[in-house]
Amino acid sequence: MPGETRRAVELQADWLRELSVGPRLPEAARVVFVGCGTSFHAAQTGGWALQALEAVVSSPAADLMVCISHEGETALTLEAARAFAGPVWLVTGKPSSPLAELADEVVVCTPEVERSWCHTASYVCAVAALAALRGDDVSWLADAVETAVARGADPVPPQPRLLLAGAGRDWPTVQEAALKLHEGAWVAAEAHQTEQLLHGFLAAVDESVRAYVLEGEGRAAERAAGAVAALRELGVEVTLVPTIHPVVDIVRFQLLTLAIADARGIDPDRIHREDPRWAAARTKYA
Repeated sequence: MPGETRRAVELQADWLRELSVGPRLPEAARVVFVGCGTSFHAAQTGGWALQALEAVVSSPAADLMVCISHEGETALTLEAARAFAGPVWLVTGKPSSPLAELADEVVVCTPEVERSWCHTASYVCAVAALAALRGDDVSWLADAVETAVARGADPVPPQPRLLLAGAGRDWPTVQEAALKLHEGAWVAAEAHQTEQLLHGFLAAVDESVRAYVLEGEGRAAERAAGAVAALRELGVEVTLVPTIHPVVDIVRFQLLTLAIADARGIDPDRIHREDPRWAAARTKYA
C-alpha cells in the first residue's frame, strides 16, 4: 500500500517511546556488529562493525556477535551468525525468525515489522537499541526525533547529483542517507568520509553537485569546515549540517528523500522493484 515510508517516518518517535532494552553488552567483551544494507549502517553505530559478507569471509576474532536484521531473514547475516564460533545476539523487528532461532539473546526493537522496503523507523530503533545495549540513556531520542520530523524537509535541490560527507559518529549517517536517497528517490547520491573527500574526490565535483557536510565534533568539525570552504570555492551549494545523534540526524535525509520522491512522482516503498527490470535484477541473487 503506497505511503508506508512516510507513515514510518512519522511514527518513528512513537516507536522509540515503546523501545525497551533489558540486556547490556558484557563488559570488556570484544563485540562485532554485523548487518547488510541499512542494518550494516546501524551496526556501525554500535562499534566495530562488519558487513555480513565480510564477516563470513574474515572470521572475526570477537567474543560476541551482534547481528542486526529487521526481519531476521537476511541470508548473509544468517550465514555469518552460523559461522561464528561464539554467542550471537540479534537486534530485530520480529521475535521469531531463522536468526532468532539461533541467537542467544533477541532484542525486538520495533512494535511491528516495517512494511516499506525503504527502511526508516526500523533503522532509528535499531540504532537506539544498540545504544541502549551499551548502557546509554536513549529516553530523550523520541522527543528529538519528533522535533526533527516537525521541522519538515529541506527544499528539493535542482542539482542532478547529491554529495554527503561526514566523519566519526556521522559516517554511518552519511552512508544511510545516501542509501535512502538511492532507494527511495532514485537519486545519484555519493557518500564520502570527510577526509577522503579532501584527498582526491573533489576532482570530480563542480556546481552540478548539491552537498551536505555533517559537522560532527572537535577535529571532525574543523575538517568539516574545511570541506565546506573547499566545496564553496568550487561553486557548490553546500550545507553544513549540525549533528546531535545518529538517530536524530538521519531524519533530515529521510524527509529529503520523501520530498524528492514526491517531486518526481515516485513511490519510495518498493525501492524501484515495481519496475520489471529492477524486479528481475533482484532475482539474480539470494
